[in-house]
Amino acid sequence: MATQASFNATKSERIFDVVNVIIMTVILVITLYPFLNVLAISLNDSTDTVRGGIHIWPREFTLENYKTIFSYSGLIQGFKITILRTISGTLLGLLSASMLAYTLSRPDFTSRKFVSVFLALTMYFSGGLVPTYMLMRHLDLIGTFWIYILPGIVSAFNVFVIRSFIDGLPYALQESAKLDGANDFTIYWRVILPLCKPVLATIALFLAVGQWNSWFDTYLYNGNKPHLTTLQFELMKILQSTNQGANMVNANDMANQMAQVSPESIKMAITIVVTLPILFVYPFLQRYFVSGMTLGAVKA
Repeated sequence: MATQASFNATKSERIFDVVNVIIMTVILVITLYPFLNVLAISLNDSTDTVRGGIHIWPREFTLENYKTIFSYSGLIQGFKITILRTISGTLLGLLSASMLAYTLSRPDFTSRKFVSVFLALTMYFSGGLVPTYMLMRHLDLIGTFWIYILPGIVSAFNVFVIRSFIDGLPYALQESAKLDGANDFTIYWRVILPLCKPVLATIALFLAVGQWNSWFDTYLYNGNKPHLTTLQFELMKILQSTNQGANMVNANDMANQMAQVSPESIKMAITIVVTLPILFVYPFLQRYFVSGMTLGAVKA
């Protein structure tokens, strides 16, 4: 009887394992297929792409789509500015949000409620596009690199997320540091920040992706400043020139090439160019990202 029961249990476990593997495989295929399809189209000959029917493998392999994009004169400068704004915006955004979050987490900060309500209101109300543009103009930020950094350097959402994480840390750590003679900045820099790596990695990913993908601020404030152009803005102009078949500013050198490339191929190649850097960064932040996203799920 015991042997029969053990055999039945083993058989049930094997059936479960097989079904589980099949389900996970289906989910994996569904998840990866869109990306593989985009990659295949971007590597396929543009004239052949028009026929359709491309799935996860290019029918006529070519790198002409990528050569067309990277032959654009403004792309290198766009790469430089985008990388610079991503690094600067992420670091300064983390520093400002974490400092404010640490201040709001302090029980002895008498104005914490007022500041928290004030920050929360900014998440629901905005001055609008025209007032924002007028403010940036009066601050002399238009036509400068800092227009990419300063307007969004403090995010209420990021502050509240970091503050929630800090509230879950034992306050006794700060009290013992004070007894050892540490001031507020020392406590923040040497006690709080090292313990906030998971949430900081999560916020860093949000900030980096936001800065990397941003193009509308370039269009709005620095559209006529080639030395301050960004990658996304340049790729958007390439896509527009492909779709409309018209020559744009700084795109005359691409006129002949654009005539031989289908808009679909360019779209997919641009998607890969934009996505790959984030895909390379994410694995290094994944373990922190997962734990940071679950903050607040369990409170001590």
